[in-house]
Amino acid sequence: MEGNGALWAGVRTGVNAQLSAEKCLWIKYWKDREMRRRENILLVTIVCFWFALYVYIPYQTPYLTALGVSAGAIGTVVGSYGIMQLILRLPVGVMADYAGKHKPFVILGAALTGLACAVRFVFLDGTGFLIGNIISGCGASTWISYMVLFSGYYSRQEQQKATSRAIMACNLGMCLGFVFSTCFYAVTSMRFLCGAGIAAGALGVVLALCVKEESSGKREVSGNSQKGSTEEKTTVKSLLSICANKKLILFSLLALLQQGIQMATAMSFTTQILEDLGAGAGFIGCASVFYMIAAVASAQFASTEVCERRGARFYIPLVFLLTGIYCVLVPVVGNIYVIFLLQAFPGMSTGILLSYLTSESMTEVPKEKSSTAMGFFQAVYAVGMSAFPTIVGSLTEQVNVGLGYAFLAAAAFLGTVVTLVYYRRRAEKKPEKLS
Repeated sequence: MEGNGALWAGVRTGVNAQLSAEKCLWIKYWKDREMRRRENILLVTIVCFWFALYVYIPYQTPYLTALGVSAGAIGTVVGSYGIMQLILRLPVGVMADYAGKHKPFVILGAALTGLACAVRFVFLDGTGFLIGNIISGCGASTWISYMVLFSGYYSRQEQQKATSRAIMACNLGMCLGFVFSTCFYAVTSMRFLCGAGIAAGALGVVLALCVKEESSGKREVSGNSQKGSTEEKTTVKSLLSICANKKLILFSLLALLQQGIQMATAMSFTTQILEDLGAGAGFIGCASVFYMIAAVASAQFASTEVCERRGARFYIPLVFLLTGIYCVLVPVVGNIYVIFLLQAFPGMSTGILLSYLTSESMTEVPKEKSSTAMGFFQAVYAVGMSAFPTIVGSLTEQVNVGLGYAFLAAAAFLGTVVTLVYYRRRAEKKPEKLS
């Protein structure tokens, strides 16, 4: 009888162990499913956010020109979008860190994109677009919180994957906006595009309300604090101190080059070159769409393990080099089909290069200062977004477009050299630390 009791006890133990293992598997399954659901909601919100910001962009300048708005006034309308981001991104980052919350800024950003399109919808003139672009710039400044909130869903070791996925969703939203406008502008109107932006912004707000944010928890007290001491007070000065981080500064300046080149080429003057070579509106639209498809695909590639095997040390200088080659070739090849294919290079810059520059800039940033650091990073590269197109436009007007692109090529090659030197020096320092 004692033997039977021991046998049954062993059976019960085995059954309980199996049930416990199955329970753990089910818990893990539901946790993973909830995590994927949470990520997907925010990713779709990001797509709506950027769709609303970019759906009207391909035809903004032609539309305002047709209305008789002067070139200088159009420049002010276009520039207001970048200037607002330059002014607001760092303050928004500091406010998000100070509040310890990002969801309110995500909701606000989605609402502002819809509001901007609503202003354009009602006032379809230069003034309406100026006010709309100012509001859009304010909305785009909250992109910091989208990035930081999404990155918070991943571990410290998976930040590159998180960054790449967020940028992929960003590029997808832009791409869908370009496709939508290319398909419908000719057969509808600018008001229809703005209406689509309102709908995307409204959907973004609804989705943003469903976004879940992890509690940031209380910050640890720095220094030799004793048990029971009060929590360290967060100050604007302590948050801004992260802006002195050398790695953050370096990769912010590299992003300035990347974003400046992108805005001056694929987003503007490459389109003008195609038009001068005789390309029609449909071809130019397809070239922009191809550029965005390349950006989406390369951002997705940047989030894979295959890309991670070589990592930032390989891909950052490589894509800078390819971008420089693009800037050399575009003004001289004289063939619209070759330029169409070359659009893959700035697509790689927007996908792979920007993903790595963003993740590398944040590697030495404490979590509680991540929004401030991201605000600094994006404010610095916003300088390139505004300055490079202006410089290229001036060089083109005074000499020719070839000189403008030569300036951009030099900037890209500078990025190649700087990153090669940086990673070589870092590799040399590692053996010294080991010894």
